[in-house]
Amino acid sequence: MKTEGLFVNITYVRNAVAKGAVCLDGSPPAYHLDRGSGTGINSWLIQLEGGGWCNNVTNCVSRMHTRLGSSKKMVENLAFSAILSNKKQYNPDFYNWNRVKVRYCDGSSFTGDVQAVNPATNLHFRGARVWLAVMQELLAKGMINAENAVLSGCSAGGLASLMHCDSFRALLPMGTKVKCLSDAGFFLNTRDVSGVQYIKSYFEDVVTLHGSAKNLPRSCTSRLTPAMCFFPQYVARQIRTPLFILNAAYDSWQIKNILAPRAADPYGKWQSCQLDIKNCHPSQIKVMQDFRLEFLSAVIGLGRSSSRGMFIDSCYTHCQTETQTSWFWQDSPILNRTTIAKAVGDWVYDRTLFQKIDCPYPCNPTCHHRVFTPLDAPPI
Repeated sequence: MKTEGLFVNITYVRNAVAKGAVCLDGSPPAYHLDRGSGTGINSWLIQLEGGGWCNNVTNCVSRMHTRLGSSKKMVENLAFSAILSNKKQYNPDFYNWNRVKVRYCDGSSFTGDVQAVNPATNLHFRGARVWLAVMQELLAKGMINAENAVLSGCSAGGLASLMHCDSFRALLPMGTKVKCLSDAGFFLNTRDVSGVQYIKSYFEDVVTLHGSAKNLPRSCTSRLTPAMCFFPQYVARQIRTPLFILNAAYDSWQIKNILAPRAADPYGKWQSCQLDIKNCHPSQIKVMQDFRLEFLSAVIGLGRSSSRGMFIDSCYTHCQTETQTSWFWQDSPILNRTTIAKAVGDWVYDRTLFQKIDCPYPCNPTCHHRVFTPLDAPPI
């Protein structure tokens, strides 16, 4: 599939360094901005990049030497497609908006803030400062005049868009219509196949290492331990800004890293299943059906809302706003005869409120199930 590619130049937020708002290695934060036009000139879509987290000094040090820990390692020109495309036929509702991709280089979903820097490692845990510095620059570049603003993101960026949703709203004028979209960011607090609370202890490590507690939503940390407030199921109910939850019920990243992480699968019984859902044994499908039910119970447990959009498909995939074929294409996944792009656009523009949950796998023939090679995406 060839789409005429749009490549957007990187902008480094150089003045952020003086405020200590830096990537893991101390380099400046960065983003890519493609300006809006016509009716979209005062509308802004902010897409927060994803890419997991780092939960200890060792993996933060290795991350520091990649684009997820240093702006020195980022490509200067980034392809904008799907929700970031500037072509109406690929992105009918946001093609002429100001579209921004905020690069992710802190490893904490933009929540960290530790003043001290250990000279032995030179690691900077400053994700929350990066968030603020980039937002302040975008406000100065015209976002302060926004009529519409959508904070979006996928994976660790989808988690960040949810956690920063109300603070994003607070940065903008009262008259701005603000909404948030979390794509593949609804990480579930559940036990892995060996019965261990693996993801919970992982998030505890992230929050502790990065000093995230003070930057998590107060509406959650006033009731629960900080690490619990890294899970959307305990945060989303209190979010006052309209939120859209887009997620696969069999999120491929969660199946690989939360349900059956390598530590819980020492003999690799899940490896073939994780690469391709068609390889899964009936007993593994049963475990995944149980995972889906638990996932749905967490989402439904948020309670009814007349402003919360929802598109929960039964595909084996992860991140559906950033690939053209899943966002808006002739054979995109559909729920209720509706593509993801249309469901999100209708919700943003208040045309219709989309709140749909798919039937269980393998019932949706429009799914694009991801197939991985063994080298793809090392586990967290």
